[in-house]
Amino acid sequence: MLAAPALSLAATSPLRVAPFRADLTPPRGEPLIWVVPLEQVLDPLLAKGVILDDGRERVVLCALDWCGLGGSTFRRFQQAIAGGAGVRPSAVILHTVHQHAAPYVDGDAYRLLRSAPDPPLCFSDAGLHALAERLAEAVRRAFSRLETCDRIGVGRAEVERVASARRIWDRGKLLVRYSNGAKDPHMAALPEGPVDPWLRTISFARGDSVIARLHFYATHPQTFCCDGRASADFVGWARERLEGEQGVAQIYFTGCAGDVTVGKYNDGSLEARRELAARLLSAMRTACASTTLQPAGRLALRSVRLKLPPRPPSTPFEQIADPTRRYRTAITHAFARRKEPLEVTAVNLGGVRIVHLPGEPLLEFQTFAQRLLPAEFVAVAGYGDISPGYLCPDRAFEEGGYEPSASNHLPGGERLVKEALRQALGA
Repeated sequence: MLAAPALSLAATSPLRVAPFRADLTPPRGEPLIWVVPLEQVLDPLLAKGVILDDGRERVVLCALDWCGLGGSTFRRFQQAIAGGAGVRPSAVILHTVHQHAAPYVDGDAYRLLRSAPDPPLCFSDAGLHALAERLAEAVRRAFSRLETCDRIGVGRAEVERVASARRIWDRGKLLVRYSNGAKDPHMAALPEGPVDPWLRTISFARGDSVIARLHFYATHPQTFCCDGRASADFVGWARERLEGEQGVAQIYFTGCAGDVTVGKYNDGSLEARRELAARLLSAMRTACASTTLQPAGRLALRSVRLKLPPRPPSTPFEQIADPTRRYRTAITHAFARRKEPLEVTAVNLGGVRIVHLPGEPLLEFQTFAQRLLPAEFVAVAGYGDISPGYLCPDRAFEEGGYEPSASNHLPGGERLVKEALRQALGA
């Protein structure tokens, strides 16, 4: 086993970068989202990321093709990466891309379920341990490929006919346009609604040679779910196609997409999935082509603790017969008992910021973060520790609809999240 080099106490050295990847597809029979066992792998579920090291600071950014990691399971994977990189866990930015053909594992909820009779299918502890170790080893081995990065580039491109609002108003009524909404001609005909149309791309390079690219875009990366098939879905297809074309590591992060889906453009068909992948891939190519490389800035990380007011559970999970509902209710119970704070983080690379939020943040938080520093390039990702569920502005609780009903925090969380963003960004 390779040992991660210790951080130097010397003066800041040039930024060095190493991409890594690991196949974290579960074995057959382990659960995908909620409690559906994996039966078929359409394409692998990957963990992809980069290690950034300037001799003074070391940060790991990792995007995992899972639907969610929460509570003790999130911390388990974060600590495994930290051990592989030789950093504190708060220096690990762990993100789940949130495909719904992938696992959703909350270890704190599992603990409650297993303490009661007849628990639903839970991911095995041995399976989680093996995958966490595989990821840690990939991070350790990446250090042998650390190379100097003297330039950073940013680019962006407008994504056409992919994202659409899930909370859509029609004749004064709030409707929910789910990810396969185009099956209903009326839902497909409604406007896109509020979205962030921009794909944002950050490139790390040595001279003119690109080492890795990070892509950020806000939509649910979901065209199907819950049928036993594992897939990185259309975002994974686009990402891996681009990596094959460029020979450069491509890492994809989902933005604040709690109320954004592909529902206007997706009817659940394979043809729709391919078209969404093609349009996202086109935007990725454009963002890469528009990238201008500049001298790399100093690496800095700021992490802010976040405590949200938990929503009291209304039903004992033990009394629920349906396995999926029992698991989802146990997550609410676990979050209500949680003692550990969540974290909001910001990586600063000299005018380039990478912001990371827990839960499923609604788009409002992404636009807020970007308004705080309008002169800088601010890329935002959600889907850190998934245990709080949807991060909703107070207005959403007043309006009702799906997202606030599936949130594990009470109204009043908006102020706390926005204050954490201000502190993380130093704004």
